Amino acid sequence: MPLKGRTAIVTGAGGGLGRQHALYLARKGARVVVNDLGQEAAEAVAAEICAAGGEAIAVAASVTDEAAVAAMVQRALQAWGRIDILISNAGILRDKSFAKMDLADFRLVVDVHLMGAAICCKAVWEQMRAQNSGRIVLTTSSSGLWGNFGQANYGAAKMALVGLMQTLAIEGAKYGIKVNCLAPTAYTRMMEGILPQEQLDALDPSLVSPALLPLVVEQAPTRTILCAGAGHFAQANVTLTEGCYIGGGDDAGERLMAAWDVVSDSSGQIVPGYGFTQAEREVASARRHARASA
Repeated sequence: MPLKGRTAIVTGAGGGLGRQHALYLARKGARVVVNDLGQEAAEAVAAEICAAGGEAIAVAASVTDEAAVAAMVQRALQAWGRIDILISNAGILRDKSFAKMDLADFRLVVDVHLMGAAICCKAVWEQMRAQNSGRIVLTTSSSGLWGNFGQANYGAAKMALVGLMQTLAIEGAKYGIKVNCLAPTAYTRMMEGILPQEQLDALDPSLVSPALLPLVVEQAPTRTILCAGAGHFAQANVTLTEGCYIGGGDDAGERLMAAWDVVSDSSGQIVPGYGFTQAEREVASARRHARASA
Protein backbone atom coordinates (compact mmCIF):
# COMPACT_ATOMS: atom_id res chain seq x y z
CA MET A 1 0.00 0.00 0.00
CA PRO A 2 2.28 2.77 -1.29
CA LEU A 3 0.03 5.58 -0.01
CA LYS A 4 -0.48 4.27 3.51
CA GLY A 5 -0.64 7.14 5.99
CA ARG A 6 -1.21 9.75 3.26
CA THR A 7 -4.24 12.04 3.22
CA ALA A 8 -5.83 12.83 -0.14
CA ILE A 9 -8.55 15.25 -1.15
CA VAL A 10 -10.43 14.36 -4.32
CA THR A 11 -12.84 16.96 -5.69
CA GLY A 12 -15.84 16.01 -7.76
CA ALA A 13 -15.60 12.51 -6.30
CA GLY A 14 -19.29 11.72 -5.94
CA GLY A 15 -19.45 9.89 -9.26
CA GLY A 16 -17.74 9.15 -12.55
CA LEU A 17 -14.00 9.60 -12.76
CA GLY A 18 -13.70 11.30 -9.37
CA ARG A 19 -15.33 8.33 -7.64
CA GLN A 20 -12.87 5.97 -9.31
CA HIS A 21 -9.98 8.22 -8.22
CA ALA A 22 -11.16 8.16 -4.62
CA LEU A 23 -11.65 4.38 -4.59
CA TYR A 24 -8.26 3.80 -6.22
CA LEU A 25 -6.33 6.02 -3.80
CA ALA A 26 -8.10 4.35 -0.88
CA ARG A 27 -7.11 0.90 -2.17
CA LYS A 28 -3.52 2.12 -2.25
CA GLY A 29 -3.73 3.07 1.42
CA ALA A 30 -4.67 6.76 1.37
CA ARG A 31 -7.17 8.33 3.72
CA VAL A 32 -9.59 10.14 1.42
CA VAL A 33 -11.65 13.29 1.69
CA VAL A 34 -14.46 12.67 -0.78
CA ASN A 35 -15.67 16.02 -2.05
CA ASP A 36 -18.71 16.60 -4.20
CA LEU A 37 -21.34 19.25 -4.70
CA GLY A 38 -23.94 16.79 -3.38
CA GLN A 39 -23.71 15.47 0.18
CA GLU A 40 -25.51 12.23 -0.62
CA ALA A 41 -23.17 11.36 -3.48
CA ALA A 42 -20.07 12.14 -1.42
CA GLU A 43 -21.33 10.09 1.53
CA ALA A 44 -22.07 7.11 -0.71
CA VAL A 45 -18.49 7.00 -1.99
CA ALA A 46 -17.04 7.53 1.50
CA ALA A 47 -19.21 4.69 2.79
CA GLU A 48 -17.99 2.48 -0.05
CA ILE A 49 -14.39 3.15 0.94
CA CYS A 50 -15.04 2.50 4.62
CA ALA A 51 -16.93 -0.72 3.85
CA ALA A 52 -13.83 -1.96 2.02
CA GLY A 53 -11.68 -1.30 5.09
CA GLY A 54 -10.41 2.15 4.16
CA GLU A 55 -10.74 5.57 5.80
CA ALA A 56 -12.80 8.34 4.26
CA ILE A 57 -14.90 11.36 5.12
CA ALA A 58 -17.46 13.06 2.90
CA VAL A 59 -17.55 16.83 2.44
CA ALA A 60 -20.16 18.57 0.32
CA ALA A 61 -18.78 21.82 -1.07
CA SER A 62 -18.51 23.74 -4.30
CA VAL A 63 -14.90 24.20 -5.37
CA THR A 64 -15.78 27.78 -6.28
CA ASP A 65 -16.73 28.57 -2.66
CA GLU A 66 -13.53 29.70 -0.92
CA ALA A 67 -14.98 29.46 2.59
CA ALA A 68 -16.39 25.98 1.99
CA VAL A 69 -13.09 24.74 0.52
CA ALA A 70 -11.16 26.21 3.47
CA ALA A 71 -13.55 24.45 5.86
CA MET A 72 -13.00 21.17 3.98
CA VAL A 73 -9.25 21.51 4.38
CA GLN A 74 -9.63 22.23 8.07
CA ARG A 75 -11.83 19.18 8.50
CA ALA A 76 -9.18 17.02 6.86
CA LEU A 77 -6.51 18.45 9.15
CA GLN A 78 -8.66 17.90 12.22
CA ALA A 79 -9.28 14.30 11.19
CA TRP A 80 -5.80 13.30 10.07
CA GLY A 81 -3.38 16.14 10.78
CA ARG A 82 -1.95 16.56 7.29
CA ILE A 83 -2.81 16.87 3.60
CA ASP A 84 -0.49 15.07 1.23
CA ILE A 85 -2.44 14.89 -2.02
CA LEU A 86 -4.92 17.10 -3.85
CA ILE A 87 -6.66 15.66 -6.90
CA SER A 88 -8.48 18.58 -8.53
CA ASN A 89 -11.08 16.77 -10.59
CA ALA A 90 -14.36 18.70 -10.26
CA GLY A 91 -15.74 20.08 -13.48
CA ILE A 92 -18.75 20.79 -15.67
CA LEU A 93 -19.54 21.05 -19.38
CA ARG A 94 -21.59 23.64 -21.24
CA ASP A 95 -20.86 22.62 -24.83
CA LYS A 96 -21.91 24.79 -27.77
CA SER A 97 -20.18 26.21 -30.80
CA PHE A 98 -18.58 29.56 -29.99
CA ALA A 99 -21.05 31.36 -32.26
CA LYS A 100 -23.94 30.04 -30.17
CA MET A 101 -22.26 30.09 -26.76
CA ASP A 102 -23.53 32.45 -24.10
CA LEU A 103 -20.64 34.21 -22.36
CA ALA A 104 -22.28 33.39 -19.04
CA ASP A 105 -21.66 29.72 -19.80
CA PHE A 106 -18.08 30.55 -20.79
CA ARG A 107 -17.50 32.25 -17.44
CA LEU A 108 -19.20 29.44 -15.50
CA VAL A 109 -17.01 26.72 -17.01
CA VAL A 110 -13.82 28.76 -16.48
CA ASP A 111 -14.92 29.52 -12.92
CA VAL A 112 -15.46 25.87 -11.99
CA HIS A 113 -12.45 24.37 -13.75
CA LEU A 114 -9.82 27.09 -13.41
CA MET A 115 -10.85 29.14 -10.41
CA GLY A 116 -12.10 26.04 -8.60
CA ALA A 117 -8.71 24.40 -9.02
CA ALA A 118 -6.89 27.57 -7.97
CA ILE A 119 -9.07 27.91 -4.87
CA CYS A 120 -8.38 24.31 -3.86
CA CYS A 121 -4.63 24.67 -4.49
CA LYS A 122 -4.52 27.87 -2.47
CA ALA A 123 -6.38 26.19 0.41
CA VAL A 124 -3.80 23.39 0.73
CA TRP A 125 -0.70 25.34 -0.30
CA GLU A 126 0.42 26.66 3.09
CA GLN A 127 -0.12 23.29 4.75
CA MET A 128 1.98 21.56 2.09
CA ARG A 129 4.70 24.19 2.41
CA ALA A 130 4.73 23.72 6.19
CA GLN A 131 5.01 19.94 5.72
CA ASN A 132 7.74 20.43 3.12
CA SER A 133 5.82 17.94 1.01
CA GLY A 134 2.77 17.80 -1.22
CA ARG A 135 1.39 16.34 -4.42
CA ILE A 136 -1.14 18.16 -6.60
CA VAL A 137 -2.75 16.72 -9.71
CA LEU A 138 -4.75 19.13 -11.88
CA THR A 139 -7.13 17.76 -14.49
CA THR A 140 -6.44 19.11 -17.97
CA SER A 141 -7.89 17.71 -21.19
CA SER A 142 -7.14 16.97 -24.82
CA SER A 143 -9.76 19.65 -25.51
CA GLY A 144 -7.43 22.20 -23.94
CA LEU A 145 -4.21 20.80 -25.35
CA TRP A 146 -5.43 20.44 -28.93
CA GLY A 147 -9.00 21.78 -29.12
CA ASN A 148 -12.43 20.27 -29.71
CA PHE A 149 -15.41 21.63 -31.60
CA GLY A 150 -18.02 23.12 -29.28
CA GLN A 151 -15.70 23.34 -26.27
CA ALA A 152 -14.13 26.81 -26.43
CA ASN A 153 -14.98 27.44 -22.76
CA TYR A 154 -13.87 24.01 -21.54
CA GLY A 155 -10.73 23.98 -23.70
CA ALA A 156 -9.67 27.45 -22.55
CA ALA A 157 -10.08 26.49 -18.90
CA LYS A 158 -8.27 23.18 -19.31
CA MET A 159 -5.27 24.72 -21.07
CA ALA A 160 -5.15 27.40 -18.38
CA LEU A 161 -4.67 24.61 -15.83
CA VAL A 162 -1.47 23.61 -17.63
CA GLY A 163 -0.19 27.14 -17.09
CA LEU A 164 -1.19 26.96 -13.43
CA MET A 165 0.68 23.66 -13.09
CA GLN A 166 3.83 25.04 -14.69
CA THR A 167 4.11 27.95 -12.27
CA LEU A 168 2.99 26.13 -9.11
CA ALA A 169 5.55 23.40 -9.81
CA ILE A 170 8.32 26.00 -10.03
CA GLU A 171 7.19 27.84 -6.89
CA GLY A 172 6.59 24.66 -4.93
CA ALA A 173 9.87 22.93 -5.79
CA LYS A 174 11.86 24.16 -2.79
CA TYR A 175 9.06 23.04 -0.48
CA GLY A 176 8.86 19.51 -1.82
CA ILE A 177 5.57 20.20 -3.60
CA LYS A 178 5.18 18.48 -6.96
CA VAL A 179 2.45 19.54 -9.35
CA ASN A 180 1.34 17.60 -12.41
CA CYS A 181 -1.55 17.42 -14.86
CA LEU A 182 -3.69 14.46 -15.82
CA ALA A 183 -5.48 14.50 -19.18
CA PRO A 184 -8.07 11.71 -18.84
CA THR A 185 -10.32 10.13 -21.42
CA ALA A 186 -13.14 8.34 -19.64
CA TYR A 187 -16.77 7.49 -20.19
CA THR A 188 -18.71 9.68 -17.81
CA ARG A 189 -22.06 11.43 -18.07
CA MET A 190 -20.24 14.49 -19.42
CA MET A 191 -19.13 12.51 -22.51
CA GLU A 192 -22.47 11.01 -23.53
CA GLY A 193 -23.28 11.92 -27.10
CA ILE A 194 -19.72 13.07 -27.90
CA LEU A 195 -18.32 9.69 -29.01
CA PRO A 196 -19.94 6.51 -30.41
CA GLN A 197 -21.12 4.07 -27.73
CA GLU A 198 -18.58 1.42 -28.81
CA GLN A 199 -15.72 3.83 -28.08
CA LEU A 200 -17.30 4.97 -24.82
CA ASP A 201 -17.53 1.38 -23.60
CA ALA A 202 -13.73 1.03 -23.95
CA LEU A 203 -13.18 4.16 -21.88
CA ASP A 204 -13.91 2.77 -18.43
CA PRO A 205 -13.04 5.48 -15.86
CA SER A 206 -11.34 2.88 -13.67
CA LEU A 207 -8.67 2.50 -16.38
CA VAL A 208 -7.62 6.14 -15.87
CA SER A 209 -7.13 6.22 -12.11
CA PRO A 210 -3.86 4.18 -12.06
CA ALA A 211 -2.28 7.23 -13.72
CA LEU A 212 -2.52 8.96 -10.35
CA LEU A 213 -0.07 6.68 -8.58
CA PRO A 214 3.18 7.75 -10.30
CA LEU A 215 2.11 11.39 -9.92
CA VAL A 216 1.58 11.29 -6.14
CA VAL A 217 4.23 8.92 -4.74
CA GLU A 218 7.47 10.08 -3.11
CA GLN A 219 9.47 9.76 -6.35
CA ALA A 220 6.82 11.55 -8.46
CA PRO A 221 7.87 13.80 -11.35
CA THR A 222 6.76 17.41 -11.51
CA ARG A 223 5.41 19.47 -14.43
CA THR A 224 4.28 16.33 -16.26
CA ILE A 225 1.18 16.18 -18.45
CA LEU A 226 0.09 12.54 -18.35
CA CYS A 227 -2.59 11.39 -20.80
CA ALA A 228 -4.62 8.32 -19.83
CA GLY A 229 -7.55 6.43 -21.29
CA ALA A 230 -8.66 2.87 -22.13
CA GLY A 231 -5.57 1.54 -20.32
CA HIS A 232 -3.18 3.54 -22.52
CA PHE A 233 -0.79 6.15 -21.10
CA ALA A 234 1.26 8.83 -22.85
CA GLN A 235 2.99 12.10 -22.01
CA ALA A 236 2.22 15.45 -23.65
CA ASN A 237 4.60 18.40 -23.76
CA VAL A 238 4.53 22.09 -24.60
CA THR A 239 7.56 22.47 -26.86
CA LEU A 240 9.62 25.26 -28.41
CA THR A 241 11.26 24.97 -31.84
CA GLU A 242 14.83 26.11 -32.49
CA GLY A 243 13.57 28.89 -34.76
CA CYS A 244 15.86 31.39 -36.46
CA TYR A 245 16.87 35.04 -36.28
CA ILE A 246 14.83 37.36 -38.52
CA GLY A 247 15.56 40.78 -37.03
CA GLY A 248 13.53 43.93 -37.51
CA GLY A 249 12.77 46.40 -40.25
CA ASP A 250 9.78 47.11 -42.44
CA ASP A 251 10.19 43.83 -44.29
CA ALA A 252 10.62 41.64 -41.18
CA GLY A 253 7.14 40.17 -41.60
CA GLU A 254 7.85 39.22 -45.20
CA ARG A 255 11.20 37.69 -44.30
CA LEU A 256 9.51 35.74 -41.50
CA MET A 257 7.01 34.36 -44.01
CA ALA A 258 9.87 33.32 -46.30
CA ALA A 259 11.57 31.52 -43.39
CA TRP A 260 8.40 29.89 -42.08
CA ASP A 261 9.58 26.33 -42.73
CA VAL A 262 12.71 26.96 -40.63
CA VAL A 263 10.78 28.68 -37.83
CA SER A 264 8.29 25.81 -37.60
CA ASP A 265 10.80 22.96 -38.02
CA SER A 266 10.23 20.64 -35.04
CA SER A 267 13.46 18.63 -35.38
CA GLY A 268 15.32 20.77 -32.84
CA GLN A 269 12.48 21.48 -30.46
CA ILE A 270 12.89 21.40 -26.69
CA VAL A 271 10.69 21.32 -23.60
CA PRO A 272 11.58 24.59 -21.83
CA GLY A 273 12.45 24.41 -18.16
CA TYR A 274 10.73 27.72 -17.46
CA GLY A 275 9.07 30.57 -19.32
CA PHE A 276 12.15 32.76 -19.69
CA THR A 277 13.82 30.01 -21.74
CA GLN A 278 12.11 31.55 -24.74
CA ALA A 279 13.53 35.04 -24.01
CA GLU A 280 17.00 33.63 -23.32
CA ARG A 281 17.08 31.82 -26.65
CA GLU A 282 15.81 34.90 -28.49
CA VAL A 283 18.42 37.20 -26.94
CA ALA A 284 21.19 34.66 -27.56
CA SER A 285 20.16 34.39 -31.20
CA ALA A 286 20.18 38.16 -31.59
CA ARG A 287 23.65 38.39 -30.03
CA ARG A 288 25.01 35.69 -32.32
CA HIS A 289 23.66 37.59 -35.29
CA ALA A 290 25.20 40.84 -34.06
CA ARG A 291 28.63 39.18 -33.60
CA ALA A 292 28.45 37.58 -37.03
CA SER A 293 27.58 40.93 -38.58
CA ALA A 294 30.33 42.88 -36.79
